[in-house]
Amino acid sequence: QIADIRQIIKGNFNSSLRYFKKEMKRLAGEMRFEEAQLIKNKIEVLESYQVKSTVVNPKISNIDVFSIVSDEAFAYINFLQLAHGSIIRSHTLEIKKKLEEPDEDLLALAILEIRDRFDSQSKTVYTSFPLKLPEGIKVVVPKLGDKKKIVDLSERNAKFFRMERFKQTKITDPDRHTNRIMAQMQKDLRLSEEPRHIECFDNSNIQGSDPVAACVVFKNGKPAKKEYRHFNIKTVVGPDDFASMEEVVLRRYKRLLDEMQPLPHLIVIDGGKGQLSSALKSLEHLGLRGKIAIIGIAKRLEEIYFPDDPIPLYLDKKSETLRIIQQLRNEAHRFGITHHRNKRSKKAVQSELESIEGVGEKTAQLLLKEFKSVKRIKEAGLEDLAQMVGLSKARKIYESFH
Repeated sequence: QIADIRQIIKGNFNSSLRYFKKEMKRLAGEMRFEEAQLIKNKIEVLESYQVKSTVVNPKISNIDVFSIVSDEAFAYINFLQLAHGSIIRSHTLEIKKKLEEPDEDLLALAILEIRDRFDSQSKTVYTSFPLKLPEGIKVVVPKLGDKKKIVDLSERNAKFFRMERFKQTKITDPDRHTNRIMAQMQKDLRLSEEPRHIECFDNSNIQGSDPVAACVVFKNGKPAKKEYRHFNIKTVVGPDDFASMEEVVLRRYKRLLDEMQPLPHLIVIDGGKGQLSSALKSLEHLGLRGKIAIIGIAKRLEEIYFPDDPIPLYLDKKSETLRIIQQLRNEAHRFGITHHRNKRSKKAVQSELESIEGVGEKTAQLLLKEFKSVKRIKEAGLEDLAQMVGLSKARKIYESFH
């Protein structure tokens, strides 16, 4: 009985099922139908459990499955132990990297440690890439079918464990979380230093009118909203994204240089090669080209463009580097659109006031500065208006609203 229970725990149901079926037939032959029914119920429970626990082909037995997922600082190795088509053990190991060890070396070391810890006697190991292990252990890299599915499952387990660790670390050790993201961005974007200070630019000229631009700032991967800046385009006539980008980048970094403010480690331009080239012209004019890293992100396929490189970089859609860049781009777009709408709204209000005889741009601005809105100007008394613009203009304004 104890030996059979051990076999069930290991995923081998065959001996127990054979025993119960033989016992059921014996009891039925002796006309002991109630007892035979109880045995049948046990058989059904075992078969149901076997179906639920069988994740691959039942013929796959006594196999160890390993996978690895890593970043700049840590590696996560998942181990699945299979017996008779069932997973009888799952374990994920976190390893802190000391050097820039390749995944192959880390996985090979982890396999030996894990197998020793759980006293694995399996002669066959499934992994996603070839490895050199001690003699007597066969390494298989499945390409298709159930064997490949079980390796994929192991990799998903490693990724899930990694994400859960990230969530915990973000709460318990935010500095470690930030450091890891910064190191990953440096690696993914081929930067010479971690992008602790990033600035992103976006143009906005809805329907071709009132062109504006926005610059948002991220420090350590998080928005620094007090450092956001709006720009009203001054030197460009009409909707010209390239010229507008050239203007705002020039104005932004000329001012930072004049005021001896720290420059960003990375500039992100919302746009493809054209907008990136325009921004580069301004950096070159200021003598900053090559001193500040700069990239462009195109909206259609989220491809990343680098200076003097016609071939874009495509980051994994789930990568944290791409997520930060998308967050920068979206925040710059939101900030720019908000400013653009406010500007158009203010312009519409001024136009309403300037349509009154005798009221020009300066008078309209003076009234709005004092009363804050057209509604309050309409509600103001003649005396209040006269104090601001004189009795003659005040009467014209008052009469136009009453």
